[in-house]
Amino acid sequence: MDRGMYPTYYLHLEREDGKKVFLLAGRKRKKSKTSNYLISIDPLICLEVERASLWISKLAGRSATSKDLFSLLSNLMGTKFTVYDSGLNPMKSTTSLEASNLRQELAAICYETNVLGFKGPRKMSVIIPGMNMDHERVSIRPRNDHESLLARWQNKSTESVIELHNKTPVWNDDTQSYASVKNFQIIHDNDPDYIVMQFGRVAEDVFTMDYNYP
Repeated sequence: MDRGMYPTYYLHLEREDGKKVFLLAGRKRKKSKTSNYLISIDPLICLEVERASLWISKLAGRSATSKDLFSLLSNLMGTKFTVYDSGLNPMKSTTSLEASNLRQELAAICYETNVLGFKGPRKMSVIIPGMNMDHERVSIRPRNDHESLLARWQNKSTESVIELHNKTPVWNDDTQSYASVKNFQIIHDNDPDYIVMQFGRVAEDVFTMDYNYP
């Protein structure tokens, strides 16, 4: 992680021999009122913020379906997040777009507050597209907010989507606190022993992540 006004996060695969393989990077975008990150499997995203717009323009010139650029956007409260690919935003287009050109929603995350507000443990729900009969990811390309992953989940319309949750944090009598929000496990409610993902902080700017097929 590179700190600063617009921090950059790096994800590496750590091999058995200790060597690290770059997987992706994410950088906070400036001039955004909410949490807004660019994510890429191309290390070019690590360029200076001032050069990022030029880089984005070059990528946009390649193809609307470029596979090396993604975005993570949140609502104003920072309680709901959505991951998009590099497709076009239908809300910003004045013309009718082909479905194949619309951006895909790859994941959505929702945090629910509890009686302690934001200071206590929060329930995290993760919604991702399901798989079709050909074992391919279902394409979710909403034309409006009502067709989004979050809207489907909130309306209990969960066909073709997978719903996951964080494991309930455990109270620690020694520290008189719950585990840090930076340490969590993601599970299926119907199989809490199968850990889909676990994330933990191991140093000030270093985190570890393990994941399984959901």
